[in-house]
Amino acid sequence: MNKHIKFIKKLITTALFIVTVLLYLSVNYTTAVNLSSIKRPLGDKPTTAAKKATKKKVPIEEAGSNMYNVTVLYPFFEKLIALDTFHDRKLNIVHIGDSHIQADVMTNIIRGKLQEAFGNGGLGLVFPYSLLKTNGGRNVSFSSNIVWNGEKNSDLSGISGYALSTNKKDFVIELNLKNKDYAFNTLKIITPNNQRFFELATNVGKLTPMKLSAPKSITHKVVRGETLYSISRKYHTTVAQLQKANRIKNNNIRVGQVLNVGTKAAAAPAATQVDMSNATILNGNTLYSYYAYDNLNVSDKIYLTPNTESSSFTLNGIVLENDQNGIIYHSIGVNGAHFSDYNKSPRFFEQIKALAPDLIIISLGTNETFGRMSPERYEDEVNKFISAIRSQYGQCPILLTTPPPSLYKRKNPNPLCMEYANTLIDNSIKDNYSVFDLYRAVGGCEAMQRFIDENLIAGDRVHYTRDGYIEQGDLLYDAFMSNYLNYKKQSKLSLKN
Repeated sequence: MNKHIKFIKKLITTALFIVTVLLYLSVNYTTAVNLSSIKRPLGDKPTTAAKKATKKKVPIEEAGSNMYNVTVLYPFFEKLIALDTFHDRKLNIVHIGDSHIQADVMTNIIRGKLQEAFGNGGLGLVFPYSLLKTNGGRNVSFSSNIVWNGEKNSDLSGISGYALSTNKKDFVIELNLKNKDYAFNTLKIITPNNQRFFELATNVGKLTPMKLSAPKSITHKVVRGETLYSISRKYHTTVAQLQKANRIKNNNIRVGQVLNVGTKAAAAPAATQVDMSNATILNGNTLYSYYAYDNLNVSDKIYLTPNTESSSFTLNGIVLENDQNGIIYHSIGVNGAHFSDYNKSPRFFEQIKALAPDLIIISLGTNETFGRMSPERYEDEVNKFISAIRSQYGQCPILLTTPPPSLYKRKNPNPLCMEYANTLIDNSIKDNYSVFDLYRAVGGCEAMQRFIDENLIAGDRVHYTRDGYIEQGDLLYDAFMSNYLNYKKQSKLSLKN
């Protein structure tokens, strides 16, 4: 009898233990499922979702516009409302980027639409890209009577990401206004340390543009007794370079063989003469970060000439403005640029003050994706860039655009484009910037076939065609205006209440 009682008690105790364990597992499984289902805007690893949901604010897309953390833009929206209402001010937007921006296609679309809506305050920052044999916008053109030295992402380069320099004292730079909508009566010249290297002149004689001739190719005909080593010593090159230039896999060469040695740069020709007998040198005002010429009467051409007191000359940028209130949209693009390139140029950040930005837009990251930079390092470079801007210009509203989709080596979708987009969006609240998700706005890598079919992307499958950049400009403008108009509407409702 006692044995039966003890067995029953033991059985009941075991059953209660099993039920308790099952209940515990059930509760914790349900909790885990609920935590793992917490939605993030772009998806995150399930193992970190719970932590981030409790410790980090998650940005939410605004009204299907592919824009995140739009509240950062509210101070600029307030200024825009005042401009729209009273027409009493100029607002400066500075758009910084890489080759997607340098040609000023995407940015010119946005510039034109904003100025149509709020007024044209001037073209903004321009640079003589053509004098460095690289591409620029179509609103102005430049020519010169000498061949200039060019610097990119160097100690001399500044706000434009480039520098134009020379030691010659007989130069003239002609600025030719191609788009009459951007007639200007104020011109600002930006130089390293605000040194007065240039004068501004009118009534200059005809200028003949100087072009550097093509480099001369050097060849060598092999004679008896010569080796690749002896030939490399003669021409101050290396055996490896000779092998590469001539597709030689070993050290074997034969008598009479003609080798490609390399090229010799053509000597820069002397400056062509420009008639300065009727030139008028204008008076400018030196300010903190630039010197300015006001009340100009310019039809289409104006000229930069040397300050005779200087022995060397470096130009970082030119700003064109008019006497109307409205938007000035500055475009800064550098082919091949990374965040890290800008981060290495203190002068770039110092000279931002010359543009007095009310809003800064940043479109970088494509070159980082091609170089396979990790999202973690990318995030670090972004933070350095933003910190450098804020150290010079306080808490100016900042809007970052994500890199557009591209193919890696023209074959496979580059996954880093999406990963960088996720990184920017995830950190937007913490680091206090707004994000336009250009990657998803154009359709992501899934849209690549459409880009190809409609001729919206170039053959390298990284850069876009003119039509492709126009589409991107339209998308950014529409997203920006959608959020601005929504903010304006809400502001009116709050005033009524």
